[in-house]
Amino acid sequence: MNQGILHIEVQKFIIEHLEDDIHTIILKKSPFKEISSRELAEQIDSKKRCEIKLPLWFRTEGIYYPPKLSIEQASSEIAAKYKAEFIEGGKTIDLTGGFGVDSYYFALKSDSVTHCELNNELSNISKFNSIILGIKNINYLNINGIEYLRESKERFNTIYIDPSRRVESKKVFQLKDCEPNIIDHLPLLKEYSKCLIIKLATLLDIQSAILELKNISEIHVISIKNECKELLIIIRSNDMSDDPKITCSLLNEVIHKYSFRLSEEKKHVLLSFSEPLKFIYEPDAALLKAGCFKLISRDFEIEKLHLHTHFYTSNELKNNFPGRKFKVKKVWTYGKFSKAHKFIKANIICRNFGLSPEELKKKLKIKDGGEEYLLFCTGFKNQLLVINCERIL
Repeated sequence: MNQGILHIEVQKFIIEHLEDDIHTIILKKSPFKEISSRELAEQIDSKKRCEIKLPLWFRTEGIYYPPKLSIEQASSEIAAKYKAEFIEGGKTIDLTGGFGVDSYYFALKSDSVTHCELNNELSNISKFNSIILGIKNINYLNINGIEYLRESKERFNTIYIDPSRRVESKKVFQLKDCEPNIIDHLPLLKEYSKCLIIKLATLLDIQSAILELKNISEIHVISIKNECKELLIIIRSNDMSDDPKITCSLLNEVIHKYSFRLSEEKKHVLLSFSEPLKFIYEPDAALLKAGCFKLISRDFEIEKLHLHTHFYTSNELKNNFPGRKFKVKKVWTYGKFSKAHKFIKANIICRNFGLSPEELKKKLKIKDGGEEYLLFCTGFKNQLLVINCERIL
């Protein structure tokens, strides 16, 4: 850490230049003798990245920021708060502490938190910021979390681990390829915790995770603004199952949850499908990731357009549906639409359709954006449909 960055004039400079081009700042001579232009640019860039993702850090004076990769890898504030709800007091250990966002919120629910981080610089930054944020019950260790757990043999109420999905500069998505290897260390993690929380890559197949990890208590699929952000595995020593409850959590202005079990989804049979009615529903990314395609038709009393088309419809608006809602304006078969449409600009969404949105925009000469929505899909009679809608907010 360069302590000079914390000087009042430097902090003032950082705030005043948040909207400046980072590359321009790097090329200019630094106005401060003890701080390079690159260091200033790094602080400005990382602080700016926290404005929406980590508003508490962004608005707190005197925060020291790490390089942007550490900000990108950190949990968002809203996701960290969600994870903290699994903490039930006692001692918590964050084996892959990073920038310390999760540890901060765990500390609000724990008697004590141990933050393990291999990167010495990042460990020091996280420790410094916790003082600025007024948290006093976190113990920062510049150490391999797994090794510390094995050597100390200390028991914890909660163990949290977020294995790296980037090994030797390559992205990996299988459990066995992450660092640390969760499969190899699972017995150790379960032995030393009452509750184990594992954050996994959102691209990981949920059914594969169930088969590999076995005896899982819960799975949480977290989305923010219709984008999957985190996949959490919860393993409690007193509550394990080979058919765990899966909860899809939409962390928007209002938190919306929907829970189900894969066994129930597999057993449920859809008896009928429908043509587009007055309203169309598109499940949130969390539900699509979780593989809940049939039960939501039953639970929200809506019809599916086609077995493999993940659009749903009804004549009465279902305001509590976990996803985007649209009001139907007009429906065409694809053949008629492609010959006669007059759309210059529209938002295009495809489900169970042979062409991608990019291919359709190019073929139909439609620019992206605007207020109009065009849904391209396959209907229950296997016909290709185009549904013109307006978004219901």
